[in-house]
Amino acid sequence: MKRRTKIAVLGSALLLTAGAASAATASETPRPREAAAPEADRPREAAALTGTAKLYRSAGDDITFSFDAHLAGQDKADPMKATGTFEFSHYLNGEGARAEVAVDCLVTGGKVAVVSGIVTESDLPGAEGKRVGVTVHDLGRHDRLGYSWAATGTPVEMDGLPKCVSSAPFEKVAKGTGDFTVVPWRPDF
Repeated sequence: MKRRTKIAVLGSALLLTAGAASAATASETPRPREAAAPEADRPREAAALTGTAKLYRSAGDDITFSFDAHLAGQDKADPMKATGTFEFSHYLNGEGARAEVAVDCLVTGGKVAVVSGIVTESDLPGAEGKRVGVTVHDLGRHDRLGYSWAATGTPVEMDGLPKCVSSAPFEKVAKGTGDFTVVPWRPDF
């Protein structure tokens, strides 16, 4: 046998022995009891949208969206039973506004979420009581976002928007500012 072949065979044998020993040790080592129930025993949420990020704007606008929206497992047949909040703000040169929204609908599919709700608090005159919607595409560190007022100018100009309606996710999240997470909805059809 040539020297290179002997070294390759010896190396493979060592790797196999180390792997077998490690597997045997892992199976013999007792695992500590977890305080919480194992993941398989915990009920899964039907859908969720969480996270915070700033949008990218070349003009320097400070636009931030934060989500904490959930649809409980027992409510998976009705996305209008979603709960939670989301917030958004838009400032440029010290001027702008912010709003807090009570979630009234959440629908997700794969890595895309559409959430809507009623503005409960805002410093934008006329925004309180208006329904707004936001769409998020969870692409890891390159998330995208759209909002129902994209074509109207402001949330104040939204009249009669149905639940779970928004625009395509055309905005980009600014690099390094955060990340959104979408839990996909899996209704029984």
